[in-house]
Amino acid sequence: MWYFLIKQNALETAQYQALQKRALLTEVELFNEPYDNWLVFSIEKDNYQSFMNHLDNEGIAYELMTDRPTRSELLERMR
Repeated sequence: MWYFLIKQNALETAQYQALQKRALLTEVELFNEPYDNWLVFSIEKDNYQSFMNHLDNEGIAYELMTDRPTRSELLERMR
């Protein structure tokens, strides 16, 4: 499984909906200000290349991880 992390404010509604259709699972990690909310898209190994190509073609910035980050890990990245 691959996990694509994208800041919620980086996506328009249509982009978000298109990514949801491609993902196995979409999770939203909500944080209070001044921190950004994160979207975590879970992608099966077989579909990871096409998902990544889609993000690159759309110019969407992302972080790619092989392990699902915990909420604490996401918060630590923002500090």
